[in-house]
Amino acid sequence: MLQLEIQNPDQVELPDLEWLTQCAASAYQGEFDTPSAVLRVVGAEEGRSLNNSYREKDYATNILSFPSDFSDLPPEVLDEEDAAYLGDLVVCAEVVEKEALEQKKTKDQHWAHLLIHGVLHLQGYDHITEDEAAVMEAIEIKLLGELGIPDPYNETQEG
Repeated sequence: MLQLEIQNPDQVELPDLEWLTQCAASAYQGEFDTPSAVLRVVGAEEGRSLNNSYREKDYATNILSFPSDFSDLPPEVLDEEDAAYLGDLVVCAEVVEKEALEQKKTKDQHWAHLLIHGVLHLQGYDHITEDEAAVMEAIEIKLLGELGIPDPYNETQEG
């Protein structure tokens, strides 16, 4: 099972840790028995600053993914713990809450979607092209369905 280290300096109310871990773990497709990632929960100011620094977008976004740099290193220089480290996810809780309301989803449903989305990014998935987006969305829809969560891309569906 994926090990999810939570950093929540502002002590924002989060969904159940077990639920967050289950959602993130559902998206892991690698071979390690105990992959790990860090989930940092930030406020709008820090979210905006990070999004501006790394994506040159001057607003707080829902989730940012920072894949581990370890994948660029030869396996023989890493111990298993380092090799299994996927990277960091940064979630702006304020944005998640606002989007959940706007999209008529529960907060737990939206967190689940974003964690799955983020863990897929940590493993190299992207949605820059239409083909990449179709692949990534299909995986997300399947995994969310397995968790009992409706398709987030079907706008006619109520959450």
